[in-house]
Amino acid sequence: MADWMTEELGDHLRAAEGVAELLPAVRAVGELFCATFERGGMLLTLGNGGSAADAQHLTAEMIGRYRRERRALPAVTLSTDPSVLTCLANDYVYADVFVRQLEALARPGDVVAAFTTSGRSANVVEALRTARSRGAVTVLFGGGDGGPAAAHADHALLVPSATTARIQELHTFLLHAVSEVVDRWAVGEAS
Repeated sequence: MADWMTEELGDHLRAAEGVAELLPAVRAVGELFCATFERGGMLLTLGNGGSAADAQHLTAEMIGRYRRERRALPAVTLSTDPSVLTCLANDYVYADVFVRQLEALARPGDVVAAFTTSGRSANVVEALRTARSRGAVTVLFGGGDGGPAAAHADHALLVPSATTARIQELHTFLLHAVSEVVDRWAVGEAS
């Protein structure tokens, strides 16, 4: 096996060990989602590039299911409508593509979950700021110190790594763990 592969695997394992410290916060985010759905709120997710894929993945777990047959839960990913996204990027600035959507959709008591590996994407930072100003609870799936986005997050699940690949790999674990909490709640199992 190539040395770089062994190094990459070691880097992943070290970051995964660090994620163990996040488990109480992960449970709290899962319980936040459950409470939001219980009172009729919605989950809105967002991100850029691979983080947009993670946002879509989380939304799919909520609308579909994770491991258990259960009702569909209200969730939407803001990066999935190319007409809206390109309209806003063209007519305004790219930093506003999520802001405008949140101005239209986010309500007090909703949850806005943002995925970003660096925490520095202007459109994600502005989205979290806007979500809070509209009374939504904000969750950041990030890495390292969370960057500027962390200042606008009510809950921050920060993978202890500065490597984009490691952060994205472990975002999948985190969104699956949150999904497990939600699934258990939705079918009346203890989490």
